[in-house]
Amino acid sequence: MKKLFNFKKKDAKTHHSHEKVGLLSKKPTPENGYDPIVSFKNVRIGYKRGNVERVIVEDLNLDIIRGEIFGLVGESGSGKTTVGRSLIRVTNVSKGEILYNGVRISGKISKSLSREVKQKIQMIFQDPSASLNDRANVDYIVSEGLRAFRLYDDESDRLEKVEEMMRRVGLRPEHLKRYPHEFSGGQ
Repeated sequence: MKKLFNFKKKDAKTHHSHEKVGLLSKKPTPENGYDPIVSFKNVRIGYKRGNVERVIVEDLNLDIIRGEIFGLVGESGSGKTTVGRSLIRVTNVSKGEILYNGVRISGKISKSLSREVKQKIQMIFQDPSASLNDRANVDYIVSEGLRAFRLYDDESDRLEKVEEMMRRVGLRPEHLKRYPHEFSGGQ
């Protein structure tokens, strides 16, 4: 694993949005050089109760462009979390497809592809108190992914990677001993 993050500040560009979810709009094409890392193509996401499907997202078409910052914005209940859950394969799509680097990751896929998706795509929840263990320090929390996928050689390699992740998001290595409640909302 060479790079843990690859952030570049640029303008976010997406195309076609579901009417409930507000997205910036500019269609990527091979001619203008946009390289989508994630694409939603005519996606419908709904939940079934018996024979009745409650549609949450309908005809979602968007691209997340490699190297650019992307924001999914919408009112409460508009389907933002549902879209994120479908990307990480927690929620199934009932129509359309989701592509990651041009490969379909929605629907039935191989175990090896499913494993790769779980390693490459992670969801960061908005409310840290609902998603982070408040009894674990930041070092432990940030290291969880490294441990789960065995992405370090030894303890010093793990610590080096964790400290680099902290620096990349604007936090100092000494923050590793803090607990989630000791950070501001922006941190």
